[in-house]
Amino acid sequence: MQLKIEKLVYGGEGMGHSDGLAVFVPFVAPGETVAVRLDAHKKKFARGHVEKIVETSPGRVVPRCPYFTRCGGCHYQHLPYDAQLSYKREILLETLARLGGVRWQGPVEVHASPPFGYRNRAQWKVRPAVGGISQIGYLEAGSEALCAVDQCPILSPRLEDTLARVRGLLERLEIPAALTEVEAFADGEDERILLSTSFANFGGNTAQALGGLLRQAIPAIESLLLHDASRDRFELLGPGYLRYSVGDRRYRVGHLSFFQVNRFLVGALAERATAGAAGRLALDLYAGVGLFSLPLAATFSRVVAVEGNPAATRDLEDNVRSAAGQGGAIDVRTEDAEEFLPRTHKRPDLILLDPPRAGLSDAVRTRLAVSGAPDIRYVSCDPATLARDLKDLCATYEVAGIELFDLFPQSFHLETLVRLRRRESAT
Repeated sequence: MQLKIEKLVYGGEGMGHSDGLAVFVPFVAPGETVAVRLDAHKKKFARGHVEKIVETSPGRVVPRCPYFTRCGGCHYQHLPYDAQLSYKREILLETLARLGGVRWQGPVEVHASPPFGYRNRAQWKVRPAVGGISQIGYLEAGSEALCAVDQCPILSPRLEDTLARVRGLLERLEIPAALTEVEAFADGEDERILLSTSFANFGGNTAQALGGLLRQAIPAIESLLLHDASRDRFELLGPGYLRYSVGDRRYRVGHLSFFQVNRFLVGALAERATAGAAGRLALDLYAGVGLFSLPLAATFSRVVAVEGNPAATRDLEDNVRSAAGQGGAIDVRTEDAEEFLPRTHKRPDLILLDPPRAGLSDAVRTRLAVSGAPDIRYVSCDPATLARDLKDLCATYEVAGIELFDLFPQSFHLETLVRLRRRESAT
């Protein structure tokens, strides 16, 4: 069929209509007419792929990456960066209105990133290929097949260098073919890395031998974690963490801890999420390693940092010790928000939320509604679950501000900061 693309929707696809049927296709631009072959047909919608662009958008650009459309990591490299930001703003507001009933008429401050070279974390798959030489790369779009790559322009220079060095080890057959996955995380200066590797088995090698091989090939390794899947055993060679600088604060981040992936915007996100907040008690739920807890302690007498991942709370506790004496007290709780909230009875002056992509549970939303907190800051990486959560929260809170952080240029992903103010009728 021929399809006129009307708009982009969350998930990286464009949408058009044919005979009343909504049709979704990737790698298109609004205003384009495309020839589409359907891959899946449901009662009310269909999905397909473009076979030919009949009328090209004047804004379409040549993708920088030769693997674009094959690799599943990027969705928007055919669009100019300023257009990506505009489309993401529209998608955010449309999603909040359609799924959450939040029809925000105020300004949306958009925080742009350098469009390439921004990622401080990457995860690569490794698969055996013909000839016995394993290949490294990403999964193909919508597939479990490997898209082998020798470059990735969204990576920081240190991670691009790491990718090249691991690829060299594979090509020279210097590392066991049982290697299945590599994850690298670079520090704020883009100098040192955490490297985590997974092997089907060590192939008769010791962890120390494999570690020596990897360290010789990749001198930037600060700490190395090796996983032997055949025994489900981890071997740690190194301290288990690196120090990541955000402004004048340094955070310990371990192999198994979450940290924001955009090396250019992490500081702005921390600053804006905590700006203007002050008082006696702040709750930092889903606190991670303390990205928001530490700046909150500068303006609150007490901060309770709640994190359910024990690996992250070990880093968090170390970061709290390092920041001791620079502000209010920070209490670390190694538990889920669902466990913590029913036991807290003091009214906080601020609640900061940074949940995973699944958003808030029903139990957390219920407790937040009766928390009495006058100020809630919600950091979200998924506008659909954000909209669902706001639909409930807006019974007792009203949206006071929305900011969009483009932590993931070239992809459909976006980060949102929503400020919520308790309604006077709910006090």
